[in-house]
Amino acid sequence: MTAFILITAMIIDGILGDPLWLWKKISHPVVMIGRLISICETHRLSQVSERLNGIILIFFLLCVTILIGFLLSQLGPIVEILSAAILLAHKSLIEHVRAVADALRYSVEDGRLVVGKIVGRETSNMDYSDIARATIESAGENLSDGLVAPVFWFLVAGLPGMLAYKAINTADSMIGYRTSHYKEFGWSAARLDDLLNFIPARLTALLICISSKHSIKWQCLKNDAIRHRSPNAGWPEAAMARVLGIALSGPRVYDGKIQEYPFINNQGIRAINVKHIEAAINVMWRTWAILMMLIVVLFILIHWFLT
Repeated sequence: MTAFILITAMIIDGILGDPLWLWKKISHPVVMIGRLISICETHRLSQVSERLNGIILIFFLLCVTILIGFLLSQLGPIVEILSAAILLAHKSLIEHVRAVADALRYSVEDGRLVVGKIVGRETSNMDYSDIARATIESAGENLSDGLVAPVFWFLVAGLPGMLAYKAINTADSMIGYRTSHYKEFGWSAARLDDLLNFIPARLTALLICISSKHSIKWQCLKNDAIRHRSPNAGWPEAAMARVLGIALSGPRVYDGKIQEYPFINNQGIRAINVKHIEAAINVMWRTWAILMMLIVVLFILIHWFLT
């Protein structure tokens, strides 16, 4: 039943994505989680440290989301399927990535406007290749966050696990930034998000490599991944860079300051274009299909061993 629920949810998400007409009428669960985090942030306890306030927030968030996930899972497979489909973000990610490619075909200015919706860095001085590179980096990282990690945690702990993961991932994106303002308060969100994404990020890299016809040595992937500023995001980005034969990461601007990050797959092509974005989209769909096949195989093997 778990495999059926998960695969059906993946197919629904792959076809429908996030229907805007629905979320204009009601709030998306991730938006509601974000509002809850914001409320908790504004009601911090003055008598305890910022780090402890953050830990209390994360504990409360986990309790609420696990409880809601459990209650929803008791309402039958249809509710579980729809809930899981809503929490997946594969089709919507592809739509955002494709929108950047379409905008770049018109002009660099259009590309800057659209890519600014999916990246946190400054886009005002990005050139054509910078925009394409940022788009593919976002595609790789969010392929893990929006598809593989939620699926992984559903397999581990059902709908409660999936919802709890989305809550922590949302908290990390809101308060987990390593800035002076959130350094202590967001510490627990950032650390727990790193922990929850440890396996999914590496699994995503493996799936991306499997989707390619080229053999990629795991050690080469690891050497690239550890050059990334994130302990997890570097893995899917490194795999995407190797599969597409391009260089990712590298220098970028945050808060008006240039950050001299090293390139991943340094020997890859740096003049990235729309064709590379389209190739990345194909990799994402192949990864989605391979993940579904692995789920089927996994549950066939489990059933075979238990009978």
